[in-house]
Amino acid sequence: MKTGIISKVAGPLVIADGMRDANMFDVVRVSEQRLIGEIIEMHGDRASIQVYEETSGLGPGEKVESTGAPLSVELGPGLIGAIYDGIQRPLNEIMKVAGTNLTRGVDVPSLDHKKSWHFTPVAKVGDAVEPGDVLGTVQETAAVLHKILVPNKLCGKVEKIAEGDFTIDDVVCEISDGDKTTEVKMFTTWPVRVGRPYKKKLSPDILLTTGQRPIDTLFPLAKGGVAAVPGPFGSGKTVVQHQLAKWAAADIIVYIGCGERGNEMTDVLNEFPELKDPRTGNSLMERTVLIANTSDMPVAAREASIYTGITIAEYFRDMGYTVALMADSTSRWAEALREMSGRLEEMPGEEGYPAYLGSRLAQFYERAGRVIVNGSEDTEGALSVIGAVSPPGGDISEPVSQATLRIVKVFWGLDANLAYKRHFPAINWLTSYSLYTDQLAQWFRENAAPDFMELRSRLLALLQEEAELEEIVNLVGMDALSAADRLKLETSRSIREDYLHQNAFDPTDTYTSLKKQVLMMRAIMSFYDKAKKALDEGANIELLVNIPIRETIGRFKYVPEDKIDAEFTTIQNELDLEIDDVLKRSDD
Repeated sequence: MKTGIISKVAGPLVIADGMRDANMFDVVRVSEQRLIGEIIEMHGDRASIQVYEETSGLGPGEKVESTGAPLSVELGPGLIGAIYDGIQRPLNEIMKVAGTNLTRGVDVPSLDHKKSWHFTPVAKVGDAVEPGDVLGTVQETAAVLHKILVPNKLCGKVEKIAEGDFTIDDVVCEISDGDKTTEVKMFTTWPVRVGRPYKKKLSPDILLTTGQRPIDTLFPLAKGGVAAVPGPFGSGKTVVQHQLAKWAAADIIVYIGCGERGNEMTDVLNEFPELKDPRTGNSLMERTVLIANTSDMPVAAREASIYTGITIAEYFRDMGYTVALMADSTSRWAEALREMSGRLEEMPGEEGYPAYLGSRLAQFYERAGRVIVNGSEDTEGALSVIGAVSPPGGDISEPVSQATLRIVKVFWGLDANLAYKRHFPAINWLTSYSLYTDQLAQWFRENAAPDFMELRSRLLALLQEEAELEEIVNLVGMDALSAADRLKLETSRSIREDYLHQNAFDPTDTYTSLKKQVLMMRAIMSFYDKAKKALDEGANIELLVNIPIRETIGRFKYVPEDKIDAEFTTIQNELDLEIDDVLKRSDD
């Protein structure tokens, strides 16, 4: 062991002398209480250590021991359904050991080393294998088949492979490279600050379907893409992330509560086990890993929670799964960086944040992507990252929001005014954007509808025109508008209230398939086109905007998926009849 002596304690920062033999990012145990820390700076034999537990009561002269290894996570069967703190300690197990009050220095293994899992071999004796190849599988939950992969940098021939029930410490396979034989267990460890390797990164040209209309239609996220959800308090960031966790087309969900308030994390811990997974009908926890790091936990652990979460997500991506990672919220992580930077007496950047804030955020987000994973077969895996940002007062000109926007390709800007009007999801259609739209255009034409992009463009154009017309209405009143402009306003209202407003608590409206989204857009635009033509033929605008079929179009979102074709045909027929009727009455 490389040992040193504490010379200074400043909150989560501990300075230790005599650490010449230690390395940057080594995990250390601080004092007799064996608190977990990580070396973040070295000057000669003096180490600056960020401690991931409460440091009150520590003082100069106490001992520090380096483990000689970087902060790592255990990866293997038992991850799914687990609830960890920021440094991958299972909270359920800690409660059994320490009770309901989290005591310092508790050391509990991340995975259950006593539980048996049924290992089914896939590789055979004599097979030549390389890193990333599947050796065997473990049915971890009904939703997740856990694949045991050949560890990184290990190539050779399978000498032995077992079948049956084993703990994760048992040897299930032996691989020989000619010179030596390596034993392979069902779990591995990986340093959290190092991205897991892959063969090739692919273009983000496949949609990550979410069933949320404002997202899929207007501001889509590609598989392997990165998105930011900034918004002030109460605008619905957590609601959006919960909806994506439940409905996004992802095999595995990793949810990181990074420095969020305890009650928000409690909601997640209570709700997720009760949420029904639409794929299997079982609990959503059967394909979820939760990392709970609340605002009253030590500040330094926020950084660890972000890296722990994305390393676990990469592990499942390497099995060929589509993984969605929710980070709620990266602003709290940035605040932790600011506090540590201040205690290290570094030169502050804008608003006191460290000058390297942007590069740290980039290092995190760039670990997302749709990739060809390691292995002899070209298997595709994807890791999409959705990060919530909590700018004070919703001001996105602050450094964390701006640094995030320079990195991410999708911006779902949440608007407090929309949220107060009970418009959810409160994504502002005038300020939000997606830079994946052009790359996804071909996918939409082939998988949604040939005219999907045209319908989307027309919707956005009407919403943009509505914003301009609203200014005129506010100045001089509705009477000053022409009939054509009034029709634009009415259609835009229909887009806002009937299409972009989505009820997460309604069993039918909570998820909308792409086919239904296309039919809903066609129904609204069909009314606009036919009403516009009728106006040109002399129809009365008051009669046009009050035709009964508009109510049916508005309620289309509550029609079950198996009845949408029949309902759409009914709307088209009724629309023609009612507009003809308006024309006759206008002539009279």
